[in-house]
Amino acid sequence: MEAEYSQVKAMLAITRASLKATFRSPSAVIFSIGFPLIFILVFGFMGNGGGFSVDVAMDKNSDTTNPVYAVIKQIKGLHFIEQPDSLLKEDLEKGNLTAIINIQKNSAANPAYLISLKSSEAVKPEDLQLLQSILNSVISGINTKMFPNALTIASIDANIQKIPGRIYRRIDFILPGQLGFSLLSAGVFGVAFLFFNLRQQLVLKRFFATPITRTYIVLGEAISRVLFQMIASVVIIGIGVLAFDFTLVHGATTFFEIMLLSLLGLIVFMGYGFIVSNVSKNESTIPPFANLFTFPQFLLSGTFFPITVFPKWLQFFCNLLPLTHFNDAMRQISFEGASLIDVWQDVGALLIWGVILYGIAIKVFKWE
Repeated sequence: MEAEYSQVKAMLAITRASLKATFRSPSAVIFSIGFPLIFILVFGFMGNGGGFSVDVAMDKNSDTTNPVYAVIKQIKGLHFIEQPDSLLKEDLEKGNLTAIINIQKNSAANPAYLISLKSSEAVKPEDLQLLQSILNSVISGINTKMFPNALTIASIDANIQKIPGRIYRRIDFILPGQLGFSLLSAGVFGVAFLFFNLRQQLVLKRFFATPITRTYIVLGEAISRVLFQMIASVVIIGIGVLAFDFTLVHGATTFFEIMLLSLLGLIVFMGYGFIVSNVSKNESTIPPFANLFTFPQFLLSGTFFPITVFPKWLQFFCNLLPLTHFNDAMRQISFEGASLIDVWQDVGALLIWGVILYGIAIKVFKWE
Protein backbone atom coordinates (compact mmCIF):
# COMPACT_ATOMS: atom_id res chain seq x y z
CA MET A 1 0.00 0.00 0.00
CA GLU A 2 1.42 3.34 -1.04
CA ALA A 3 2.16 5.86 1.69
CA GLU A 4 0.04 9.00 1.70
CA TYR A 5 1.74 11.94 0.01
CA SER A 6 2.86 14.51 2.59
CA GLN A 7 2.34 18.12 1.53
CA VAL A 8 4.30 19.34 4.54
CA LYS A 9 7.34 17.16 3.73
CA ALA A 10 7.27 18.38 0.14
CA MET A 11 7.03 21.98 1.31
CA LEU A 12 9.99 21.50 3.67
CA ALA A 13 12.01 19.97 0.84
CA ILE A 14 11.34 23.07 -1.27
CA THR A 15 12.26 25.29 1.70
CA ARG A 16 15.55 23.43 2.23
CA ALA A 17 16.54 23.59 -1.43
CA SER A 18 15.55 27.25 -1.76
CA LEU A 19 17.43 28.19 1.42
CA LYS A 20 20.62 26.57 0.10
CA ALA A 21 20.22 28.46 -3.17
CA THR A 22 19.73 31.73 -1.28
CA PHE A 23 22.93 31.27 0.72
CA ARG A 24 24.76 30.64 -2.56
CA SER A 25 23.38 33.86 -4.09
CA PRO A 26 25.92 36.72 -3.82
CA SER A 27 23.26 39.40 -4.27
CA ALA A 28 21.12 37.98 -1.46
CA VAL A 29 24.04 37.86 0.96
CA ILE A 30 25.28 41.33 -0.02
CA PHE A 31 21.87 43.07 0.28
CA SER A 32 20.77 41.23 3.42
CA ILE A 33 24.02 41.19 5.38
CA GLY A 34 26.82 42.95 3.49
CA PHE A 35 25.40 46.44 2.95
CA PRO A 36 23.81 46.79 6.42
CA LEU A 37 27.05 45.66 8.09
CA ILE A 38 29.09 48.13 6.03
CA PHE A 39 26.85 51.00 7.18
CA ILE A 40 26.94 49.77 10.78
CA LEU A 41 30.75 49.56 10.71
CA VAL A 42 31.10 53.01 9.14
CA PHE A 43 28.78 54.74 11.61
CA GLY A 44 30.01 52.62 14.49
CA PHE A 45 33.65 53.57 13.96
CA MET A 46 32.64 57.22 13.63
CA GLY A 47 32.09 57.10 17.38
CA ASN A 48 29.49 58.81 19.46
CA GLY A 49 30.23 62.41 18.62
CA GLY A 50 28.53 64.70 16.21
CA GLY A 51 24.92 65.65 15.77
CA PHE A 52 22.57 67.62 13.60
CA SER A 53 21.82 70.41 16.11
CA VAL A 54 21.55 71.13 19.80
CA ASP A 55 18.04 70.11 20.83
CA VAL A 56 16.68 72.15 23.74
CA ALA A 57 13.36 72.99 25.31
CA MET A 58 12.04 75.90 27.35
CA ASP A 59 10.71 75.27 30.82
CA LYS A 60 6.94 75.82 30.91
CA ASN A 61 7.38 78.39 33.72
CA SER A 62 10.15 80.26 31.95
CA ASP A 63 9.94 83.99 31.26
CA THR A 64 9.76 84.34 27.48
CA THR A 65 9.34 88.11 27.33
CA ASN A 66 13.01 88.92 27.86
CA PRO A 67 15.69 89.87 25.27
CA VAL A 68 17.75 86.71 25.91
CA TYR A 69 14.90 84.42 24.87
CA ALA A 70 14.17 86.57 21.81
CA VAL A 71 17.76 86.17 20.60
CA ILE A 72 18.27 82.45 21.30
CA LYS A 73 15.02 81.61 19.49
CA GLN A 74 16.61 83.01 16.31
CA ILE A 75 19.80 80.91 16.54
CA LYS A 76 19.76 78.21 13.86
CA GLY A 77 22.02 75.90 15.84
CA LEU A 78 19.36 75.55 18.57
CA HIS A 79 16.42 73.30 17.82
CA PHE A 80 13.57 74.00 20.24
CA ILE A 81 11.37 71.04 21.11
CA GLU A 82 7.78 71.61 22.21
CA GLN A 83 6.04 68.62 23.80
CA PRO A 84 4.56 67.54 27.17
CA ASP A 85 6.80 67.47 30.23
CA SER A 86 6.68 63.66 30.44
CA LEU A 87 8.08 63.33 26.91
CA LEU A 88 10.72 65.99 27.56
CA LYS A 89 11.86 64.01 30.61
CA GLU A 90 12.13 60.85 28.49
CA ASP A 91 14.18 62.69 25.87
CA LEU A 92 16.49 64.00 28.60
CA GLU A 93 16.97 60.51 30.01
CA LYS A 94 17.87 59.20 26.55
CA GLY A 95 20.18 62.10 25.75
CA ASN A 96 18.02 63.20 22.81
CA LEU A 97 17.46 66.56 24.49
CA THR A 98 20.51 68.53 25.60
CA ALA A 99 18.80 70.64 28.25
CA ILE A 100 15.65 72.36 29.43
CA ILE A 101 16.28 76.10 29.73
CA ASN A 102 14.61 78.13 32.47
CA ILE A 103 14.88 81.94 32.37
CA GLN A 104 13.51 83.79 35.37
CA LYS A 105 13.42 87.48 36.24
CA ASN A 106 15.73 88.23 39.13
CA SER A 107 14.40 89.97 42.20
CA ALA A 108 17.67 91.89 42.41
CA ALA A 109 18.68 94.60 39.95
CA ASN A 110 21.76 92.83 38.66
CA PRO A 111 21.61 90.60 36.78
CA ALA A 112 18.15 91.21 35.41
CA TYR A 113 17.58 87.51 34.60
CA LEU A 114 18.79 84.18 35.94
CA ILE A 115 19.25 81.20 33.61
CA SER A 116 19.28 77.63 34.87
CA LEU A 117 19.72 74.42 32.91
CA LYS A 118 18.29 70.98 33.51
CA SER A 119 20.09 68.14 31.73
CA SER A 120 20.88 64.45 32.25
CA GLU A 121 23.82 62.11 32.57
CA ALA A 122 23.04 60.73 29.11
CA VAL A 123 23.76 64.05 27.40
CA LYS A 124 27.15 64.36 25.72
CA PRO A 125 29.31 66.85 27.69
CA GLU A 126 30.39 68.59 24.49
CA ASP A 127 26.76 69.35 23.59
CA LEU A 128 26.14 70.85 27.01
CA GLN A 129 29.32 72.89 26.77
CA LEU A 130 28.27 74.11 23.33
CA LEU A 131 24.89 75.21 24.69
CA GLN A 132 26.53 77.08 27.54
CA SER A 133 28.91 78.78 25.09
CA ILE A 134 25.98 79.85 22.90
CA LEU A 135 24.11 81.28 25.90
CA ASN A 136 27.20 83.11 27.15
CA SER A 137 27.77 84.52 23.68
CA VAL A 138 24.17 85.76 23.51
CA ILE A 139 24.45 87.38 26.95
CA SER A 140 27.75 89.01 25.98
CA GLY A 141 26.26 90.39 22.77
CA ILE A 142 23.28 91.89 24.58
CA ASN A 143 25.54 93.32 27.28
CA THR A 144 27.65 95.08 24.65
CA LYS A 145 24.57 96.91 23.37
CA MET A 146 22.60 97.45 26.58
CA PHE A 147 25.15 97.32 29.40
CA PRO A 148 28.45 98.84 28.27
CA ASN A 149 29.54 99.02 31.91
CA ALA A 150 30.04 96.09 34.27
CA LEU A 151 26.36 95.18 34.56
CA THR A 152 25.00 92.07 32.81
CA ILE A 153 21.49 91.27 31.65
CA ALA A 154 21.68 87.62 32.75
CA SER A 155 23.85 85.00 34.36
CA ILE A 156 23.90 81.22 34.00
CA ASP A 157 23.72 79.04 37.08
CA ALA A 158 26.94 77.01 37.19
CA ASN A 159 25.16 74.18 38.99
CA ILE A 160 23.38 72.23 36.27
CA GLN A 161 20.65 69.94 37.50
CA LYS A 162 21.21 66.48 36.05
CA ILE A 163 18.80 63.57 36.15
CA PRO A 164 19.89 59.92 35.67
CA GLY A 165 19.93 58.79 32.06
CA ARG A 166 20.98 56.01 29.72
CA ILE A 167 23.62 56.94 27.16
CA TYR A 168 22.12 56.96 23.69
CA ARG A 169 24.89 55.95 21.31
CA ARG A 170 24.98 56.51 17.57
CA ILE A 171 24.71 52.75 17.04
CA ASP A 172 21.37 52.73 18.91
CA PHE A 173 19.93 54.85 16.11
CA ILE A 174 21.82 53.40 13.17
CA LEU A 175 21.43 49.65 13.76
CA PRO A 176 17.59 49.53 13.80
CA GLY A 177 17.59 51.54 10.58
CA GLN A 178 20.04 49.16 8.93
CA LEU A 179 18.04 46.17 10.10
CA GLY A 180 15.01 47.73 8.44
CA PHE A 181 17.12 48.37 5.34
CA SER A 182 18.09 44.70 5.26
CA LEU A 183 14.54 43.40 5.77
CA LEU A 184 13.03 45.73 3.18
CA SER A 185 15.70 44.87 0.59
CA ALA A 186 15.30 41.14 1.15
CA GLY A 187 11.51 41.26 1.26
CA VAL A 188 11.13 43.22 -1.96
CA PHE A 189 14.14 42.46 -4.17
CA GLY A 190 14.68 38.91 -2.89
CA VAL A 191 11.09 37.78 -3.38
CA ALA A 192 10.62 39.67 -6.64
CA PHE A 193 13.65 38.12 -8.37
CA LEU A 194 13.03 34.68 -6.84
CA PHE A 195 9.44 34.19 -8.01
CA PHE A 196 10.03 35.92 -11.33
CA ASN A 197 12.89 33.53 -12.13
CA LEU A 198 10.92 30.50 -10.92
CA ARG A 199 8.13 31.42 -13.31
CA GLN A 200 10.43 32.32 -16.22
CA GLN A 201 12.48 29.13 -15.88
CA LEU A 202 9.27 27.07 -15.72
CA VAL A 203 10.20 25.73 -12.27
CA LEU A 204 6.72 26.48 -10.97
CA LYS A 205 5.25 24.72 -13.97
CA ARG A 206 7.33 21.63 -13.20
CA PHE A 207 6.06 21.72 -9.62
CA PHE A 208 2.55 21.30 -11.03
CA ALA A 209 3.56 17.83 -12.24
CA THR A 210 4.05 16.80 -8.61
CA PRO A 211 1.27 16.20 -6.08
CA ILE A 212 2.20 19.27 -4.01
CA THR A 213 -0.42 22.02 -4.01
CA ARG A 214 0.22 25.61 -5.04
CA THR A 215 -0.19 26.95 -1.52
CA TYR A 216 2.58 24.74 -0.19
CA ILE A 217 4.83 25.72 -3.10
CA VAL A 218 4.53 29.40 -2.16
CA LEU A 219 4.91 28.63 1.54
CA GLY A 220 8.03 26.55 0.95
CA GLU A 221 9.76 29.32 -0.98
CA ALA A 222 8.56 32.03 1.41
CA ILE A 223 9.73 30.17 4.51
CA SER A 224 13.21 29.82 3.03
CA ARG A 225 13.42 33.61 2.59
CA VAL A 226 12.19 34.17 6.13
CA LEU A 227 14.73 31.74 7.62
CA PHE A 228 17.59 33.30 5.68
CA GLN A 229 16.65 36.82 6.70
CA MET A 230 16.15 35.90 10.35
CA ILE A 231 19.68 34.48 10.35
CA ALA A 232 20.89 37.74 8.77
CA SER A 233 19.07 39.72 11.48
CA VAL A 234 20.74 37.71 14.23
CA VAL A 235 24.15 38.40 12.63
CA ILE A 236 23.46 42.15 12.38
CA ILE A 237 22.23 42.44 15.98
CA GLY A 238 25.03 40.22 17.28
CA ILE A 239 27.75 42.35 15.70
CA GLY A 240 26.05 45.50 16.96
CA VAL A 241 25.98 44.20 20.53
CA LEU A 242 29.44 42.63 20.62
CA ALA A 243 31.38 45.21 18.62
CA PHE A 244 29.59 48.48 19.36
CA ASP A 245 27.63 47.88 22.57
CA PHE A 246 24.21 48.17 20.91
CA THR A 247 21.60 48.58 23.64
CA LEU A 248 19.25 45.71 24.44
CA VAL A 249 17.55 47.06 27.56
CA HIS A 250 16.10 43.78 28.81
CA GLY A 251 18.65 41.46 27.23
CA ALA A 252 17.19 38.24 25.83
CA THR A 253 13.61 39.49 26.23
CA THR A 254 14.34 42.57 24.13
CA PHE A 255 16.12 40.41 21.53
CA PHE A 256 13.07 38.13 21.30
CA GLU A 257 10.77 41.14 20.85
CA ILE A 258 13.07 42.49 18.11
CA MET A 259 13.04 39.19 16.27
CA LEU A 260 9.23 39.02 16.37
CA LEU A 261 9.01 42.56 15.01
CA SER A 262 11.57 41.71 12.33
CA LEU A 263 9.51 38.70 11.31
CA LEU A 264 6.38 40.83 11.02
CA GLY A 265 8.21 43.53 9.05
CA LEU A 266 9.73 41.01 6.65
CA ILE A 267 6.39 39.33 5.97
CA VAL A 268 4.80 42.72 5.25
CA PHE A 269 7.63 43.82 2.93
CA MET A 270 7.47 40.51 1.07
CA GLY A 271 3.96 41.44 -0.02
CA TYR A 272 5.35 44.10 -2.33
CA GLY A 273 7.96 41.65 -3.59
CA PHE A 274 5.13 39.36 -4.73
CA ILE A 275 3.50 42.32 -6.50
CA VAL A 276 6.71 43.28 -8.32
CA SER A 277 7.42 39.69 -9.40
CA ASN A 278 4.04 39.53 -11.13
CA VAL A 279 3.75 42.98 -12.72
CA SER A 280 7.28 42.88 -14.18
CA LYS A 281 7.40 41.85 -17.82
CA ASN A 282 11.09 41.00 -17.76
CA GLU A 283 13.99 40.93 -15.29
CA SER A 284 15.20 44.44 -16.20
CA THR A 285 11.92 46.00 -15.07
CA ILE A 286 12.12 44.54 -11.56
CA PRO A 287 14.60 47.12 -10.11
CA PRO A 288 12.57 50.20 -11.22
CA PHE A 289 9.32 48.76 -9.83
CA ALA A 290 11.04 47.69 -6.62
CA ASN A 291 12.76 51.04 -6.12
CA LEU A 292 9.43 52.86 -6.35
CA PHE A 293 8.67 51.29 -2.97
CA THR A 294 12.09 50.93 -1.37
CA PHE A 295 14.15 53.98 -2.34
CA PRO A 296 11.82 56.65 -0.86
CA GLN A 297 11.72 54.66 2.37
CA PHE A 298 15.49 54.35 2.59
CA LEU A 299 15.66 58.16 2.51
CA LEU A 300 12.48 59.23 4.34
CA SER A 301 11.89 56.58 7.02
CA GLY A 302 14.61 57.43 9.51
CA THR A 303 17.05 54.83 8.21
CA PHE A 304 20.14 57.06 8.24
CA PHE A 305 18.94 60.19 10.05
CA PRO A 306 15.84 61.30 11.99
CA ILE A 307 12.80 62.39 10.00
CA THR A 308 12.70 65.53 12.17
CA VAL A 309 15.32 67.05 9.83
CA PHE A 310 12.61 67.30 7.15
CA PRO A 311 9.95 70.03 6.86
CA LYS A 312 6.68 69.41 8.72
CA TRP A 313 4.72 68.76 5.51
CA LEU A 314 7.20 66.08 4.43
CA GLN A 315 7.21 64.48 7.89
CA PHE A 316 3.51 63.76 7.38
CA PHE A 317 4.31 61.56 4.35
CA CYS A 318 7.28 60.02 6.17
CA ASN A 319 4.94 58.83 8.92
CA LEU A 320 2.77 57.03 6.38
CA LEU A 321 5.57 54.73 5.23
CA PRO A 322 5.75 51.20 6.71
CA LEU A 323 9.52 51.33 7.23
CA THR A 324 9.08 54.45 9.41
CA HIS A 325 6.79 52.50 11.74
CA PHE A 326 9.18 49.56 11.77
CA ASN A 327 12.19 51.76 12.61
CA ASP A 328 10.33 53.69 15.31
CA ALA A 329 9.04 50.50 16.95
CA MET A 330 12.48 48.88 16.74
CA ARG A 331 14.17 51.82 18.49
CA GLN A 332 11.53 51.96 21.21
CA ILE A 333 11.89 48.24 21.90
CA SER A 334 15.70 48.08 21.81
CA PHE A 335 16.56 51.25 23.73
CA GLU A 336 13.49 52.22 25.72
CA GLY A 337 12.52 48.67 26.71
CA ALA A 338 9.05 48.85 25.16
CA SER A 339 7.15 45.67 24.31
CA LEU A 340 5.23 44.87 21.13
CA ILE A 341 2.06 45.81 23.00
CA ASP A 342 3.51 49.21 23.88
CA VAL A 343 4.19 49.94 20.20
CA TRP A 344 0.75 48.72 19.08
CA GLN A 345 0.21 51.76 16.87
CA ASP A 346 3.33 51.02 14.79
CA VAL A 347 2.48 47.31 14.70
CA GLY A 348 -1.07 48.16 13.64
CA ALA A 349 0.23 50.38 10.82
CA LEU A 350 2.45 47.52 9.59
CA LEU A 351 -0.52 45.12 9.66
CA ILE A 352 -2.64 47.57 7.65
CA TRP A 353 0.14 47.82 5.07
CA GLY A 354 0.33 44.02 5.03
CA VAL A 355 -3.40 43.69 4.29
CA ILE A 356 -3.15 46.24 1.47
CA LEU A 357 -0.03 44.73 -0.12
CA TYR A 358 -1.17 41.11 0.04
CA GLY A 359 -4.63 42.09 -1.19
CA ILE A 360 -2.99 43.54 -4.31
CA ALA A 361 -0.55 40.61 -4.57
CA ILE A 362 -3.39 38.08 -4.62
CA LYS A 363 -5.10 40.02 -7.41
CA VAL A 364 -2.04 40.19 -9.66
CA PHE A 365 -0.38 36.83 -8.82
CA LYS A 366 0.39 34.66 -11.85
CA TRP A 367 1.76 31.13 -12.00
CA GLU A 368 3.00 31.30 -15.58
